[in-house]
Amino acid sequence: MSSAAEQEAVAGNRAADDARPSVVVNGARRAAPPPTVPAWPGTPVPLGARFRTGPDQVAGTNFALWAGGAEAVELCLFDGPGPGGGERRVRLTELTHEIWHGFVPGVLPGQRYGFRVHGRWDPWTGARWNPAKLLLDPYARAVDGDFGLPPQVYGHVRDWPEQRVADTVRDERDSAPFVPKGVVVDDGGPDDEWTYDRRPKTPWADSVIYELHVRGFTKLHPGIPEELRGTYAGLAHPAAIEHLTRLGVTAVELLPVHQFAHESHLLDRGLKNYWGYNSIGYFAPHAAYAASGTTGEQVGEFRRMVRALHAAGIEVILDVVYNHTAEAGELGPTLSLKGIDNRGYYRLQADARRYADYTGCGNTLHVVQPHVLRLITDSLRYWVTEMGVDGFRFDLAAALARSMHDVDMLSPFLAVIAQDPVLRRVKLIAEPWDVGSGGYQVGAFPPLWTEWNDRYRNAVRDFWRHALPDVREMGYRLSGSSDLYAWGGRRPYASVNFVTAHDGFTLRDLVSYERKHNEANGEGNRDGTDDNRSWNCGTEGETEDADVRALRRRQLRNLLTTLLLSTGVPMLVAGDEMGRTQRGSNNAYCQDNEISWVDWSLLEDPEWRPLFELASRLIALRHRHPVLRRRAFFSGRAHSADGLRDLAWFTARGAEMTERDWYAPAATLGMYLSGRDIPGRDERGEAISDDSFLAVLHAGEAPADFVLPGPPWAQRYELLVDTGREDQTGAPGTVYPAGAPVRVEGRTVLLLRAG
Repeated sequence: MSSAAEQEAVAGNRAADDARPSVVVNGARRAAPPPTVPAWPGTPVPLGARFRTGPDQVAGTNFALWAGGAEAVELCLFDGPGPGGGERRVRLTELTHEIWHGFVPGVLPGQRYGFRVHGRWDPWTGARWNPAKLLLDPYARAVDGDFGLPPQVYGHVRDWPEQRVADTVRDERDSAPFVPKGVVVDDGGPDDEWTYDRRPKTPWADSVIYELHVRGFTKLHPGIPEELRGTYAGLAHPAAIEHLTRLGVTAVELLPVHQFAHESHLLDRGLKNYWGYNSIGYFAPHAAYAASGTTGEQVGEFRRMVRALHAAGIEVILDVVYNHTAEAGELGPTLSLKGIDNRGYYRLQADARRYADYTGCGNTLHVVQPHVLRLITDSLRYWVTEMGVDGFRFDLAAALARSMHDVDMLSPFLAVIAQDPVLRRVKLIAEPWDVGSGGYQVGAFPPLWTEWNDRYRNAVRDFWRHALPDVREMGYRLSGSSDLYAWGGRRPYASVNFVTAHDGFTLRDLVSYERKHNEANGEGNRDGTDDNRSWNCGTEGETEDADVRALRRRQLRNLLTTLLLSTGVPMLVAGDEMGRTQRGSNNAYCQDNEISWVDWSLLEDPEWRPLFELASRLIALRHRHPVLRRRAFFSGRAHSADGLRDLAWFTARGAEMTERDWYAPAATLGMYLSGRDIPGRDERGEAISDDSFLAVLHAGEAPADFVLPGPPWAQRYELLVDTGREDQTGAPGTVYPAGAPVRVEGRTVLLLRAG
């Protein structure tokens, strides 16, 4: 637009001030020009759609899209009813450093929009531009609508008869009626409630993480109003928060809440992607979890949820999927990045028609590209600074740490995170593997990062099914995994300890099934891992046998107790504390139904209620005693003249373990944790001291006698927890003299306080 024409448009706007509608911007009423006014130059930053006041105090929205290599970009505004109704196109003529931008007067919050990007169609070189496909803005703050996957949303002719070249013929059909739209959101002035939000800022060592699904956790909760179940507002409801506070967790780790899409093979079978590991909008809260609306209201609803959790002392951690997107491989749909600049956003093979796939999902984001790295870090900062979240768990983080091909702990992504003044202050959790060569990186991430420790999971599962060849691995996992993390300034809380996660059996299913039962997924039970390390206690699946059920409940108590007494950061999965089952499914990613939803009736069931009581009691014990949440690794050396060490291991004979004992098969292990002279100081700079504890873990089937160690370890021992008992209320208070044998029932944990 020429300068003269621009001045003429402004003059015309002034003359029509009284006749045109108005809008309130940051407390002041501004004129809103007619929607037919063409785009003004605008600015290339920030990226995305930002509602603001433009020249002459005219309200409108600035749009900016990075589209390297594109020949033209059209902004598409949708004003009419229906998914594709009322489209009008505005060409963005300004181009600054590969960013196409323009300010459009009169575009107000709630406006639905998308982009069409023009360029070459040459899949053999990775060029897949197709202006017939409406594309979601990667920076969209809100998304209205859901992704179906009819043939029209594919950039190529999907039903081309020659499957050999199915992705090489451009599909000219318009996709706009079939895809969701971005929504302009009003960042507005300060929100008083948000301004006074107070983050809990729980130290890593004091954290107890609770992994949950927003929809699945709230869908069946009887205390949440029906219209709020399955939503952010439902999770913010006092009934949901009361459960979290009674349990005692300090953080919720939410399964993906970025806008995601469903895979075509699931839609074809009448299923949906329930977990959400198929992101397509890294700034937008998933619209289907909003009770208040999907034209921007979901943003405020998410923020209110975060505020409510913070007010209860609970941090919010997001499970984020920046390693791939929902556009899959060369045969996948064209929804956003693939049509903006396929070669710029995705890793391609030497044959540029094909995608490098380190994720098992068809594509991998090309994180070494500056604009891709910017997209990810802009998204992360947005969720911290404007949405209030406290940290992130990165799905398949090894894929993000790859430089050109190999995993590199000096990669651009890790380097940028380490120096970022916002991101280096929040909780960062890596899933330290991907599916590519050399992708398993447990223990390799640098300081600032914690990691999901699957070696902890495997060792604890194997110990309680009595499958470990010796107890060396168990000793490392119980005491903080120093073999993995005692380097480069890392601490015991670098290990996120877990026995179960969303992926795999629930805790109850872990002691009820030895084989996966994923038939409901419609994949012939081929999906999901076969390496479950589970034991069904002699009967596959649910049973009415009272003895088997009692043994299973005991095993659940053993697994929970082991997790919550281990050094590191414990992570529980929603419902495990009350015996939730997925009916033997170890891959319920597409089961948006009672298989995946938390069954709250279990909490009132006398068979399962005691498990919740034990879990909350153990978490409270952990919060009270710093020796159970150490900030430094154990040394194993004596710190006083009497020979008392901070950590000691004992056999059932009451003798300290020798090198030979570590290499011998053993069903019984005693772990002594000294509370004397714990490393570090409290907030007032005082030395930290605590009670000392002896944990006895006995995985054998038959009862065993364990001789309690004498001085200097203790003069007597008070029993606090006995997982051999169904009801723990009568266990505390029993005192045993040092040197006495204590009968430990088969498959039992004892926790005793040394005195």
